[in-house]
Amino acid sequence: METVSEMIALYCRGVHGRGRGEGLCESCRELDAYARQRSAKCPFMERKTFCSVCPVHCYKPEMRERVRAVMRYSGPRMLFHHPVMAIRHLIETARQKRRAASGGPRGRESA
Repeated sequence: METVSEMIALYCRGVHGRGRGEGLCESCRELDAYARQRSAKCPFMERKTFCSVCPVHCYKPEMRERVRAVMRYSGPRMLFHHPVMAIRHLIETARQKRRAASGGPRGRESA
């Protein structure tokens, strides 16, 4: 969940012009709270690493599109702002894709 919050903060600073010390704008604060709420209620959180590999998409369509916009903007920039977090995300995503392709743990069990 920390990754999504950092990406939302990066998006808010870049797109909405918020300074580091200003915090999130109302729209981004709402999105962050929604993402945190969905993660807190997720029954699969113990077994998954990222929502993109989850068999259930629990975000409302509007919120899913907002998160996608955040990801498109923040994803490439995360390497410069939070390199460890970005590299961990890339490694875990590749690992999940390999597992899904091979049908190993966390792969087909959730399909």
